[in-house]
Amino acid sequence: MKDYVYIILGAAIVAISFNVFLLPNKVASGGVSGISTILDSVFGWEPAYVQWAFNIPLFVAGIIFLGWQFGLKTAIGTVFLPLVVFLTRDWEPWTLEPLLGALFGGIGVGLGLGTVFRGKASTGGTDLAAQIIAKYTGLTLGACVALIDGLIVLSAAIVFEIEAGLYALIGLYVTSKTIDLVQVGFGRSKMTLIITRKQEEVRDGILNKIDRGVTKLQAYGGYTDDARPILMCVVDQTEFTKLKQLVKNIDSEAFIVVTDASEVLGEGFKRD
Repeated sequence: MKDYVYIILGAAIVAISFNVFLLPNKVASGGVSGISTILDSVFGWEPAYVQWAFNIPLFVAGIIFLGWQFGLKTAIGTVFLPLVVFLTRDWEPWTLEPLLGALFGGIGVGLGLGTVFRGKASTGGTDLAAQIIAKYTGLTLGACVALIDGLIVLSAAIVFEIEAGLYALIGLYVTSKTIDLVQVGFGRSKMTLIITRKQEEVRDGILNKIDRGVTKLQAYGGYTDDARPILMCVVDQTEFTKLKQLVKNIDSEAFIVVTDASEVLGEGFKRD
């Protein structure tokens, strides 16, 4: 039930963002919504009808060429999003400044799509087309998505003007970054790999003073071939300075490698 709530809520956010930010400012930032923006401007075709006209055949094609893995959830997203676009088509624009439309439209679409993805579904559209092309051409999925969205943005630049294409690129970029934020959250953790001759003292300090778990990885020195275990520990951003100071106080010659961990699941961190 939670997945279906995510799908319906996310699709509604995408649709409303499209009607109040992207469409009135002619920001065609990729996808079927971008195609419907262009066709609405050129031919006056109702965007919701255009989206249904593309989404439903693409969903059927996805089932034929890629199998049934899309299932009921993606079918709901495919149909429900254009429905909300149709129901909110008379809403007044929230801004008629193209840059603001691109920025906040991108945020809204990214927030909505990220929510749909958390419901383990998609809204269909050009993502399905990209998957089909990738399967039969050997191109990567990312390349296919970029190719399709790039053609849509290029079309917007030709149909409207160069600035419209630039705004569309801004919207596309903001959407992708917002999806990432929704998927992995705002929090950032640090994964540290610690090589020290005082591993027991460092291990006890991490366990007792920072109250974080630590894993010992078996390793060997490349030059001496001596056993040199590595301590791996994941901490919150706010705890990293404390960890670094602890290791420095115990062994000033310790070797520490630090990387960002965009998402950490498990005890002591979030559970999904």
